[in-house]
Amino acid sequence: MKNIREHAARHREPDAPGCAVPATATEVLFEGHPATRDRVARSILDHGPSSAADLASRLGLTAAAVRRHLDGLAAAGLVESREQRVHGSRGRGRPAKVFALTDGGRDAFHQAYDQLAADALRWISDAAGGGSAGEEAVAAFARARLAKQGERYRDVLAAAAAGRRAEALAEALSADGYAATVRRVPSAAAAPAAPAGAQLCQHHCPVAHIAEQFPQLCEAETEVFSQLLGTHVQRLATIAHGDGVCTTYVPAPGAAPSSSRTPGAAPTAGTSPIENGSSARRNLA
Repeated sequence: MKNIREHAARHREPDAPGCAVPATATEVLFEGHPATRDRVARSILDHGPSSAADLASRLGLTAAAVRRHLDGLAAAGLVESREQRVHGSRGRGRPAKVFALTDGGRDAFHQAYDQLAADALRWISDAAGGGSAGEEAVAAFARARLAKQGERYRDVLAAAAAGRRAEALAEALSADGYAATVRRVPSAAAAPAAPAGAQLCQHHCPVAHIAEQFPQLCEAETEVFSQLLGTHVQRLATIAHGDGVCTTYVPAPGAAPSSSRTPGAAPTAGTSPIENGSSARRNLA
């Protein structure tokens, strides 16, 4: 079963050259005593909300040591403290404080959400008759899902200057957990004074495991990026395709679209541009 340390490790995958990884609370959390903090979090998962004294007794640690680990878990947003619920009459004194996993803490452990999502998309495909009809049904679902997400970003991008929309999109994506950054790269135009394009890097993908099986999710996301930014964009690499980072090239305003790799763009080593349409399905399958 995947544990909280493996969850942290997934945030430290190799990155595309030029795409700096933003520091995360998870990285800070697991500097030092990952095995013990994992045991503390696992004990809370197995036994429910627990006091520091209970955890110390179960794990054979001192209460002071447990509290240090709980402080780290709380700082990372993985546990929260609350008053212990008492059934019946309560004795004198302050109620005991217990620690419970947050939603983020539970997500750090393996759950069956990926399998549920894969089963649902497979059912959509089968219900449409399978084959190309099934692929199109999944694509329609992906477009509808990403369009709703894009609507939440539209106002943010509309308020941004034309030359800073990629940065605005990265900030919106980061707020949704994609850990996105932007790197400016030379334009495809040969003129030295030509405005720079942008490389949008997503260092985390919440649906990467599903997109391995259903590349329509990646295709729909690329389409939404193009619509939001008002320009043709080119997907160079994806986590679902085995790359360390999802990398999308955004040309400078007014630049002509190009079907070839953009000079200065730096996808993960060993990858090639991913084209739209049916070829993307083959590349990502």
